[in-house]
Amino acid sequence: MRSRSNSGVKLDNYARIVQKTILCYQDPVTGLFPGSKDSPHAWVRDNVYCILSVWGLSLAYRKNADMDEDKAKAYELEQSVVKLMRGLLQCMMRQVDKVEKFKYSKSTTDCLHAKYNAQTCATVVGDEEWGHLQVDATSIFLLFLAEMTASGLHIVYTRDEVDIIQNLMFYIEAAYKVADFGMWERGDKTNQGIPELNISSIGMAKASASSPPTHDPEDIYTFGVLAGERGAHAVTDVSCFVGESVQAALEALDDLNLFGAKGGPESVVHALADDIQHCQSILNSMLPRASTSKEVDAGALSIISYPAFAVEDINLVNTTKEEIISRLQGRYGCCRFLRDGHKTPKEDPTRIYYESSELKLFENIECEWPLFWTYLILDGIFSNSPEQVQEYREALEAIMIKQDGIRLVPELYSVPPDKVDEEYMNPHSVERVPMGKCPLKWGQSLYILGNLLADGFVAPGEIDPLNRRLSTTPKPDVVVQVSILAETEEIKQLLQKQGLEAETIEDVHPIRVQPSRVLSHIYARLGRNQRLGLTGRPYRRIGVLGTSKFYVIKDTIFSFTPQFIDYQQFYLALDNHMIIEMLRTDISYLGSRWRMTGRPTVTFPVSESMLTDNQEEVDPAVLASLKKLQDGYYGGARVQTGRLSEFLTTSCCAHLTFMDCEVDDLAQYLQQLLSVPKESEKICATKGGLNRFRAAAKKTREMVALVHKARELDIHNVQMYLPTKLFRSPQRSLHLVDADRNGSDSQMFLPTDVNGHIDYQAMVHMLKKAKNLQDQADILYIFYKDKGMEWDTKLHGKGSTVRQLLSDLYEKAGILRHWGLIRMISGMLRKKVEELDEACSDLLAHQKHLTVGLPPEPREKTISAPMPPDKLAKLIDLASENNLTIAILTQEIMVFLAMIIRTQPSLFGEMFRLRIGLIIQVMATELSQSLHCSGEEATESLMNMSPSELKSLLHHILSGREFGVMKSVRSSGGTSVAIQDPEASKTERAGDSKHRGDVRLRYRMPSIESFQGSTAVPLVRDSRQGQWLRRRRLDGALNRVPVGFYQKTWKVLQKCHGLSIEGSVLPSSTTREMTPGEIKFAVHVESVLNRVPQPEYRQLLVEAILVLTMLAEVDIHSFGSVIQVEKIVQMASDMFYQDQKDLGLEEHLLERDQANGICRLLYDTAPSGRFGSMTYLSKAVAAYVHDFLPSGPCAIQ
Repeated sequence: MRSRSNSGVKLDNYARIVQKTILCYQDPVTGLFPGSKDSPHAWVRDNVYCILSVWGLSLAYRKNADMDEDKAKAYELEQSVVKLMRGLLQCMMRQVDKVEKFKYSKSTTDCLHAKYNAQTCATVVGDEEWGHLQVDATSIFLLFLAEMTASGLHIVYTRDEVDIIQNLMFYIEAAYKVADFGMWERGDKTNQGIPELNISSIGMAKASASSPPTHDPEDIYTFGVLAGERGAHAVTDVSCFVGESVQAALEALDDLNLFGAKGGPESVVHALADDIQHCQSILNSMLPRASTSKEVDAGALSIISYPAFAVEDINLVNTTKEEIISRLQGRYGCCRFLRDGHKTPKEDPTRIYYESSELKLFENIECEWPLFWTYLILDGIFSNSPEQVQEYREALEAIMIKQDGIRLVPELYSVPPDKVDEEYMNPHSVERVPMGKCPLKWGQSLYILGNLLADGFVAPGEIDPLNRRLSTTPKPDVVVQVSILAETEEIKQLLQKQGLEAETIEDVHPIRVQPSRVLSHIYARLGRNQRLGLTGRPYRRIGVLGTSKFYVIKDTIFSFTPQFIDYQQFYLALDNHMIIEMLRTDISYLGSRWRMTGRPTVTFPVSESMLTDNQEEVDPAVLASLKKLQDGYYGGARVQTGRLSEFLTTSCCAHLTFMDCEVDDLAQYLQQLLSVPKESEKICATKGGLNRFRAAAKKTREMVALVHKARELDIHNVQMYLPTKLFRSPQRSLHLVDADRNGSDSQMFLPTDVNGHIDYQAMVHMLKKAKNLQDQADILYIFYKDKGMEWDTKLHGKGSTVRQLLSDLYEKAGILRHWGLIRMISGMLRKKVEELDEACSDLLAHQKHLTVGLPPEPREKTISAPMPPDKLAKLIDLASENNLTIAILTQEIMVFLAMIIRTQPSLFGEMFRLRIGLIIQVMATELSQSLHCSGEEATESLMNMSPSELKSLLHHILSGREFGVMKSVRSSGGTSVAIQDPEASKTERAGDSKHRGDVRLRYRMPSIESFQGSTAVPLVRDSRQGQWLRRRRLDGALNRVPVGFYQKTWKVLQKCHGLSIEGSVLPSSTTREMTPGEIKFAVHVESVLNRVPQPEYRQLLVEAILVLTMLAEVDIHSFGSVIQVEKIVQMASDMFYQDQKDLGLEEHLLERDQANGICRLLYDTAPSGRFGSMTYLSKAVAAYVHDFLPSGPCAIQ
């Protein structure tokens, strides 16, 4: 008999520890771990962490086996792991109805439960009796299901279970916009059942559903023969075309074969890269903050390091870790978060919630958890920092509790009740006592796993077979491949004349090109299971990361055009400048966010709508951008143009095998599409005139049926994606007479009947004879206001309703690019931006609350949580008070803000609430001032701007740079508004405007309210005049404040009873609930400031508070009760007014604001200098708090 090696003896000792501290608690039937001996409640998160030590030990035994008994022990441990994971899977399968409901509702009552009965897998509490919505718990289960499967364990047995896992991925994929209760099960730290966005949930969801760059994007891959090469590899996102690579491993579940090496393509699950990158963006914007109410949370250690490794920016990882250690670490571990009252002496055990004002009591006496040192030990191992490992192992072992010779990790250490005052005075000074569970199985398991790694029994790569630990490794530059697709042969020739390589649908055959909408329909079929009542993925748009790869479906290669090309209801894609801007944004996004195998490939179609009026040239804006693509750099990314077929060997490709067995309408469409030949070769080759006629007739019938199916799937411009010349793109015939481009200058008189009322039948006759858009729009606007949308004009017989005629006019206005009419008709037809709810969710996920409607409240409505599209559109209409101008521009601005925050989040620093109505009001005021026109004319100018011009104006306002607004003459005879950037080159400023007309409506839509005094013409022609007024107005509208403003305001509140702003008080008690860095505190301060409707006045109030923050640094215990901030500003204004009057300034230049009595000239005064606003505000503050200031030679003069 062989003697036991030293390593074998050590492993046996670990096995004894695992058995006594972990496995002895495992239920023999379900495999689950109860929370304690007295409670059968089994938490999902805790159970997964508990089994990690068992899994690690099984890997160690298999790796270091001395004898057959060791291999048997490894197998036994593995089966314990499988039993637990399958037990949790069974719990979730019993709640499959909740998985289905939650995909659509995102409701806290429709979510999976966070804990189950360890003996029966049944639920233990009701839907509303616990904070069940904990996305991180489901995510960590999926994460380790993937890791364990990749390590060789067989956990999933059937196709039904595969579908459950796929739908669980849909359950968590929108974590970036789902407010939940987080890993501490309490949501907001007041524990009042208020869910919030948590980085623990977002990071874990991202980790469990994402794919890292597993290959060098510069590598070249070779396609195999598509038929018959569907190997049973664990990874299929190139498994059909790429050989196995020892370096290749995908993160977590994306494209993982759940049956392991023995599985086929049907057992592969998929995740969408765009949702993964949404999570990444939110992590980058939130960290080191943990949530709205927690400015730092030790739970983030599981996100930035093992097990999630969800953050790719190593600097952000280090910053977050340093923040946790510096602010939360004590002598016995780390606090969970600041002011955590759990099991502190001051906590009332009879209540599960806290009063807001009592959170201050928990400051400096928060319990310390040794658990977090186990994370730091693991972090040191994965970051190759032996000093960190040794430091925390020694610290942890010094506070562990020994029982029967085994060190146990206690749940937490608390301050003794009789030493609370001493700890208040000197934090981390008193000896604490262990409380709670001992061992805390979660912490004990991670401690054992850390020891196995530190002692070399297990390598980091063995417990991380998917290589998640490499997430912070620098990535090679991404090359974005762009293929230009011409709608017709004529467009192809136009492009080739300009030296641009282009192809038609016929040229790229057998590759099939389809719009992104088809890909959305395809993914909606993923995960369907009728037996389980699962409908698959909710239908949602596919982002640019999803459309930038090739797909193999039914043995055919597909490419999909970007989503922004596939417009349906809204008008943004009618603007060629906007299309180019969206192309630039998408390429830039791909260059910075692409993490998949192979290069991204963008298929950009050039359609007839991108030609000039005479259809003889490509739109100059489109042509210029296509030429820039040839230079190799575009939108800050490396670009390569070429033929679609040339990119097959270097592109990313996915194999969607789940479509092979589909038999629904989409499958029929794809099948019929694939049956369409490249050309009419068979028809031409057919002998005999009658036979050729029959063949042509048969093909025509097939094509008509195909187009009909395409329209059922809402595919726009379907003829562009069909490899045939049978169909061209006919212009839709209108019920109206073809309109002239220019409006009529003649006066239109309304016909009346004998009673003096409008004769509507006579107006119908006028509409029939009207020959220009102007007259048609005016008449239809009257019908809309007086008769309603469903009134039948019987213009061309029955069925010519106002709605139908407006739709026809919308099409015509779209062709002519009459933006004023397009927006006006869109408002009347209640058109919605298709991705409006996605745009809203993106902004909210970046911790930006939104308001719609013009201030003040209650007219201005706040949006603080994602909403369904219809509900969101209704709220916008309600807040706009039937002002179609505000309603339609609100949608547009919301989409533009989401586009900008995705690529330039830095522009939104220190802004926590975006007031869209106020932004629109500022835009109108800017035009009114710059063009010296009335509010109505400014509204018309704003409505007549193209979407790209409007987005440019918004971007300039956000950027804070100086810009100019001026009129420019259109080639069509009208006038436009141009944004002039002093820093832009003349080439960039020169835009093409030949499609856009300027239409002035006789029946004008409601104008946007301008700010008081905004149209006053300055009497002194000084280029600097109005500069500071404008800057304050823009900053006030954007809620932009100086860096650190909210933290400083928090300090001010500690030295007074509150700040009063226009009747609203910001009480000092706020600091008892909230800490200085909380987003919740910043939003609270903003909500008080936003009660001020005038943005320039709001900014003066901000400046006054800034002066007060300087006093907060002075060693004064208190400087007054409730400070009237508006009174300080009024005092400063009076001082300024008197000084200017003494200097002889004329009275009319010192006009006061009627709303608040402030001297208007103060709004336009620079902050610094002898007559600067801050100078007078400092004097006013000194006078206001004079009794509390120290006396001495430094007193303000």
